[in-house]
Amino acid sequence: MITVRAESPGDARYVRTTNEEAFGQPMEADLVERLRTTCRERLSLVADDAGAVVGHILFRPVFIKSGERSVAGMGLAPMAVLPGRQREGIGSTLVRRGIEILRERGCPFIVVVGHPEYYPRFGFERASGHGLESQWQGIPDEAFMVLVLDSRAMTGVRGMAKYRDEFNEVE
Repeated sequence: MITVRAESPGDARYVRTTNEEAFGQPMEADLVERLRTTCRERLSLVADDAGAVVGHILFRPVFIKSGERSVAGMGLAPMAVLPGRQREGIGSTLVRRGIEILRERGCPFIVVVGHPEYYPRFGFERASGHGLESQWQGIPDEAFMVLVLDSRAMTGVRGMAKYRDEFNEVE
């Protein structure tokens, strides 16, 4: 049975392996490690199956500067499931639990750059429809999405979603 829980210090090497295997490269794992040491405001969850980490999801701060106002929300990335455990609903369980926790914490929005066929099932919509754009050029419009958790806090908010600098530093 899969249990979703907060990442603990002893999970770091398993989280790295999960991200490396899921993405077939170390870039996402490097990013997770960098954010682990530089970003206290993150939400890092693991999918645990009888003591084995089989999935991981990370949410970290994103800011939207809208006029004189700056609204802080979260960005979802990366989300990884071991290749041999994909298509079992583990990723969906991680996403749903992360959204639930962030909603409880009063987070106004979550953005994601991801598969447009996957994330709308959780309520994500094209960010452009909300007047939001990604800081990165070349991201397809349908791949940059937002889930508004607090419509009052997001009223009138338009602008560019700015990610932490670590996203520009990982190669």
